[in-house]
Amino acid sequence: MAFRPLAIALLASAALAGCTTVGPKYAGAPDAAPGAAARSAFLRGDAATTTATAPSARWWDALNDPVLGSLIDKGLANSPNIAAANARIAQARAGLAANKTALIPTLNVSGAVPYINVPSNILGGNDTGRTDTTIYNVGFDSSWELDLFGGTRSKITAAGARAEAAEAGADDARVTLSAEIARAYVSLRAKQAVLALLDQQAAIDAQLVNLAQQRLQGGTAPEQPLAQARGQASQTEGDRAKTRADITVLIDQLAVLTGQEPGALDATLTTPAPLPLPPASVAVGDPASLLRNRPDIRMAERQLAAANADIGAQIAAGLPKISFMGLLGLGGTSIGDVVDPSKIIGLALPQIRWSLFDGGRNKAQVASKRQAYAEQEANYRNTVLTALQDAEGSLTRFGSQRQVYGKALDSQAQAARAQALQQQRADAGTVARSDALSAQRQQVQAAQATAAAAAELTTDFIAVEKALGLGWQAPAQDR
Repeated sequence: MAFRPLAIALLASAALAGCTTVGPKYAGAPDAAPGAAARSAFLRGDAATTTATAPSARWWDALNDPVLGSLIDKGLANSPNIAAANARIAQARAGLAANKTALIPTLNVSGAVPYINVPSNILGGNDTGRTDTTIYNVGFDSSWELDLFGGTRSKITAAGARAEAAEAGADDARVTLSAEIARAYVSLRAKQAVLALLDQQAAIDAQLVNLAQQRLQGGTAPEQPLAQARGQASQTEGDRAKTRADITVLIDQLAVLTGQEPGALDATLTTPAPLPLPPASVAVGDPASLLRNRPDIRMAERQLAAANADIGAQIAAGLPKISFMGLLGLGGTSIGDVVDPSKIIGLALPQIRWSLFDGGRNKAQVASKRQAYAEQEANYRNTVLTALQDAEGSLTRFGSQRQVYGKALDSQAQAARAQALQQQRADAGTVARSDALSAQRQQVQAAQATAAAAAELTTDFIAVEKALGLGWQAPAQDR
């Protein structure tokens, strides 16, 4: 045959050189932020409140709140978002397994019992009648395509990288979920603290309204103080109603985040508890650990690796392909022929295929894969730069909020001091009782501002931990 020398030459070349993988060789993710990984500390880290030691993966343990810890653990185990992410991992792994089977020969078995009715003269007879017969056949066939230029191996590499990207995506979902649960929990405890203070404020407002009404009836004061007192009381009642609604919404939000129906956590979270505060010193590590820990960076790098392998697979698609097929059959006009060794029919069919001209289709597809790689490379660089910005920004906000919280504590202490002095003057009869109540109301409002500042501080701490890419370690059963 004319193609036999060429086929033998190609087979010999493959045997001598091994199967060569075409396409660009992946040397790892590009350096998206020159010098970032070499820095020993973040630029915005506060030496007084942060350390470069490695942070804990279970960062929420530093808040010393067992209820919060149990909610996050339950969410990581039961959240539908995590279940969906795990399903994507399973799909990607199944795709990888399917691609690996392309390296293995296939074996098929078939059976047929065709009935044939044809004119007799077709079978060599002289009459003008028809002949019918039944054929019994059992056959086996096997095929295998030699991965001469590594196209299949490139597809396997791409599928493996995408499976690892799916795993990183699930880790990123855990990071987001743990931070969302913590933020909602902190907001809940802050709202509960504010509601208790609003209850105190409502009691003070009721006393101020009563005193203003007494003075109006006694003719010692005009109506304006009474209208003002009633306006303050109405505002407080509106704030109480809104805060109670916010508390209910947050409890339901936490139930859904932990994979439960709204209302499931009412018995657990309705009773107020102290607002958790971050530790005095927070471990943040360094930029190099950030690049290793953040799942979104790992996911972007794995997608980049998959895009690189896609180029090699597409280049190989335009090169010669060598395949082997073998057929083995038994059969005849009698059912006993399917077990008669003398009826064996065998066929071996080596084949070489090479699309010499496709109108530039494969060349265009290779160019498309290269541009897809360029896109993933840009996405990777953007992910790294965004992560560094996120870390530096969250550290800046956290350090600033510590100062805000400290000032709020000072303001609350001053308000308490002013209230005590005003109460002493009221007891001595040198000022009106309403003045002492107004000072007490200002003290309660200062306490509300402190609670809000504390909640913001803990929320900023959560943002730091999320920016560092912590909290993604999967439960043992998921790994």
